[in-house]
Amino acid sequence: MCNGRARPLLNGETLAAARSILSELSKAGDVGDITTATPMRWTSIIIGIGLCAGQEWRHWGGDAGGQKYSTLKQVDRGNVAKLQVAWTYKTGEISDGKTYATRTAFETTPLMADGVLYLTTPFNRVVALEPETGKQLWSFDPDIDKTKAANLFISRGCSYWTDGKKRRILHGTQAGRLYSIDALTGKPDPAFGSNGSIDLRIGVAEKFPERSYGVTSPPVIFKNLVITGAWVSDGDPQGPSGDVRAFDIGTGKLAWTFHTVPRPGEFGHETWEGDSWKDRGGTNVWSVMSLDTRRGLVFLPLTSPSPDYYAAGRKGANLFGDSLVALDAATGKRVWHFQTVHHNIWDYDLPAQPALVTVKSEGKVIDAVAQVTKTGFTYLFDRATGKPVFPVEERPVPPSDVPGEEAWPTQPRPVKPPPFARQSMKPEELTNVTAESRAFCEGVMKDAVLRPMFTPIGLQTTVLFPGTNGGTNWGGASFDPQTRTLYVNSMDVGMVFRQEKRPEGSLVAYRNRGVGTNSSRFWDPDLYPCQQPPWGHLTAIDLDKGEFRWRVTLGEYDELTKRGVAPTGTPNLGGSLVTAGGLVFIAASNDARFRAFDKDTGKTLWQTRLPASGHANPMTFWSAKTGKQYVVIAAGGGNKYNTTYADSLVVFALP
Repeated sequence: MCNGRARPLLNGETLAAARSILSELSKAGDVGDITTATPMRWTSIIIGIGLCAGQEWRHWGGDAGGQKYSTLKQVDRGNVAKLQVAWTYKTGEISDGKTYATRTAFETTPLMADGVLYLTTPFNRVVALEPETGKQLWSFDPDIDKTKAANLFISRGCSYWTDGKKRRILHGTQAGRLYSIDALTGKPDPAFGSNGSIDLRIGVAEKFPERSYGVTSPPVIFKNLVITGAWVSDGDPQGPSGDVRAFDIGTGKLAWTFHTVPRPGEFGHETWEGDSWKDRGGTNVWSVMSLDTRRGLVFLPLTSPSPDYYAAGRKGANLFGDSLVALDAATGKRVWHFQTVHHNIWDYDLPAQPALVTVKSEGKVIDAVAQVTKTGFTYLFDRATGKPVFPVEERPVPPSDVPGEEAWPTQPRPVKPPPFARQSMKPEELTNVTAESRAFCEGVMKDAVLRPMFTPIGLQTTVLFPGTNGGTNWGGASFDPQTRTLYVNSMDVGMVFRQEKRPEGSLVAYRNRGVGTNSSRFWDPDLYPCQQPPWGHLTAIDLDKGEFRWRVTLGEYDELTKRGVAPTGTPNLGGSLVTAGGLVFIAASNDARFRAFDKDTGKTLWQTRLPASGHANPMTFWSAKTGKQYVVIAAGGGNKYNTTYADSLVVFALP
């Protein structure tokens, strides 16, 4: 068992996990017959499991359900202001688009398991570090082709598996390979696939050898299965499949496949007109999935079918595009689903890991799943049945004026909670932070129309909120089980597009054309959004009531602050961490700050400047060697929001 002083949270999820682990151990003969185990024996084992979970960070989202919550509380409201850098690790991997055509995005959230810290790098290496010092223990390099153009050099993390004897790191790369790596040595497991890896392109991408297919987010581990999605091209109608698959961790053999675009005879196939389902690209899980360990359910946040804007070639609602889907993790069979956008023509993917939460509804505490979105909506469902906790209304939306396009006539809107992101703009809300910014944005708006969300992008230049990055994005939300509060960060950067006819013979008759700077985002050359601030928020949502507890501005532009402009908030990528110490930690904002907020009030209790913006999710762990709690953030900057790059994993602790 783990040693240390972390205090376990013995809630239903922990107990369920303990029973599951004990059952497996019992089968292996490690703990005896659990049906005859004494209460004292149960207690000691469960507390031990709780201590392990409380001290470490064995999943990308803290636990398999993605709560991003830690029971650690050595760092609390009273002493967080004393946090200081304990150590920094530099990956040595920075690309600003000059040496290599592709830029780096350091978005990793490390794992802490069995006394070792594991992180992934922009070039897809896996590195094992001593958690108290940052000393490198080993490094595994899959040697991806850095000359091949991609969206970004990116890896958000890896996954950890153990049966109590073997320990493995499961890691997917942008090159479309899945590796099983010995967690002790850093060597690929020769029993897994071919010399430790499998080619994920096989079975889904052979028809499209030149199209991109890769993994940028960590897979899900369920017993002896590794379940993975992928990042695929979504610009052309046909391309590699977005199917979700499970592989045996011991051998790498395919266990099951879930067709994200249903085939003839499968549920949902009728939502595709004619043969439009064939070889359809997109409809993939590029973000992080969640697992209900007790029910054996895996939750998929699916994205838009391709192409993601002009969709005359895929008429219909297009299941399972932009749907939250619950699968039986053992078999890949659909249990339930909910589609958040019908016939998506705005690139409004489900970008975030579903958060497995508990809520009090109609006097009962129930297990639920919360899905935050690019559109600014928070959907809340009964985890077992998919029934919405708060009503969801189908409301009429405008038709498209683009020839051939048939926009879906309604779109869903949850009655509660309120949207956490801007969904429209009025002309009088044009920015006034600087005269230069206003003049530029007036120019962009001169021939544009302002339309509410879910208005199809038309032949005339159209400004819509939220933009293609949200709302919120892959950082997702964190959840405090003590108060049943969800914390979500968001940005208000609109998109400005028009549909433009393509030459005869093109794969797609119309393509989106961006207007203004950076091709499609409604901001000026200094990246100041074109509407009046605030431009970024951190929002605390009471999930019992479906109401905001508090809402604060997240981020600032230093040059505007110096000119007397109140903090405006900034674009942000990455998410938050909430702890039993009463704190919400978040970097994310485009101002190179790392902050801690009081989880009950939203008051800023601490902030520090990083080497570059921390577009990543923080994590925390406990070290029995030093008796300290550490807080970790990857600071890489760059990405799509600034030109300051770094390669630093920065680790904080109390003096």
